[in-house]
This record gives sequence, structure tokens and C-alpha cells, in this order.
Amino acid sequence: MSNNHIKRRLPPLGALTAFEAAARHQSFSRAAQELHLTHGAISRAVAQIEERIGVDLFVRRNRRVYLTTAGQRLLKTTSEALDALSLTVEEIHRHDSASPFLTVSCEPSLAMRWLMPRLGEFRERCPELNIDLRMAGGPIDLLSENCDIAIRRMDFGIKENYQITTLCSEWAGPVCTKVYWDKHIHQDVSEANWLHSRTRPNAWDDWKVSQGIEKLTPKSEQHFDHFFTPYRQLKTNLALPLVLFLWLLMT
Repeated sequence: MSNNHIKRRLPPLGALTAFEAAARHQSFSRAAQELHLTHGAISRAVAQIEERIGVDLFVRRNRRVYLTTAGQRLLKTTSEALDALSLTVEEIHRHDSASPFLTVSCEPSLAMRWLMPRLGEFRERCPELNIDLRMAGGPIDLLSENCDIAIRRMDFGIKENYQITTLCSEWAGPVCTKVYWDKHIHQDVSEANWLHSRTRPNAWDDWKVSQGIEKLTPKSEQHFDHFFTPYRQLKTNLALPLVLFLWLLMT
């Protein structure tokens, strides 16, 4: 062993984990609940660290705890170290040759209607590779979210060091039943009740721009959390108002 090796005089990892939870919550009780320990166990862990380094990490007042300056410094370093350790362990687990994992983050709509139905065939072709599918949308940081691949729309910034592969093109257009069209619209979509999805809040505006009708306004509007809600109604309700559908054209 090298003479330059320095023995690390650190508190036990369990004590640091208890301190990090208590500092993050500013509460010994909530830390105990998170870690499934007793309040006394958290208190003893913190006291063990304070005794080791010789300074107070918390100020106790009125049954509450507040971080001291030293406590704030230790929280920052401990959180970063625990995050790095957790990430490394997760990467080793996911990429172990005996049981490799490919973690894929995918837009919920695309995951349910396109990706998931194809996972069975993928499993047959690559039986040695396990898939960890996470449904999410919007910008993503692959490193911080422990993902290998993300399937996203290209309507936000992408980091320069990411490799990008185009999967499909997107087509947007209004959809309604023939009964609703004949009864309410009569070739004028402004007479319709437009349905909006909060997952694509600018969809109608983008479509109007593409058609050169930016000033067009609907007679009435409704908003839904996700386009699946009006989609389910479309299959059962012949009087469904006008909804803007976004079709994916696979290339």
C-alpha cells in the first residue's frame, strides 16, 4: 500500500444518510419516517457526527431544528456524494453483463400506442437485455435522470453532446364525427367547440399558423389534461366536438 494513502476519518455512511435526510427535511421526525427509523435513531446519528467533527450541525428551538452554517456545508457535500454514489451503483446494476438494463424515457402517448406494443418483439430479438421504460415528456437530462435513451418531440432545446436520431414526422389536423360536422360546422371550423389538451397547449395555435388562419377563433372551447380523454369519447360519442389530433407518420 502506498505511503501516500490517507485514512479517511469519516462518520459511518448510515449516520451521514440520517443527517442528510434530517437536514433536507429540517425535521428529525420526517427523516425517521423516510428512512423507516425511530426519532431517537436519527438523533443519535446526528450526535455521532457532531461529536466526530466537534461542531453543532443543528440548532434546536421550540421542538424544531435548523441547520447551522457548518450543517449547511455538510448537507451540500453529503447530498452530492450520496447522489454520485447512488448514480454509480445504479449504472453498475443496469449495465452488469449478467443482467443489463436499457432505460428508456418516452412520451406517454407514444409509449402506450407505439413503443409498448413492440416491446414483445424487441424482447424476442434481444432476450439478454432488460428494458426499464419510464413515461415522461419535455426536456430531459439523461445523466441526472439515469436514462440511456429519451424519445421526445423536437420542440425544445437538445444538448449538443446528445446523439439525435429522427424516428418520425408529425401531422396535425382537426378531427370530428361526420354527424357533428354536418350538424354544427358546415365547413366553418370556427363554429365548433374546440377541445384542447394541456399536454400540447399550443397545438391549435400551431395548426392555425400552418393554415394561415391565425386570427380564427372558435365558438367555444374545452380543456383536458390529456388528449386520451376526448379520444375515448370520440369512439363512443357521435356528437363529439372538434378535436385536434396529432398523428405520427412513421418514416
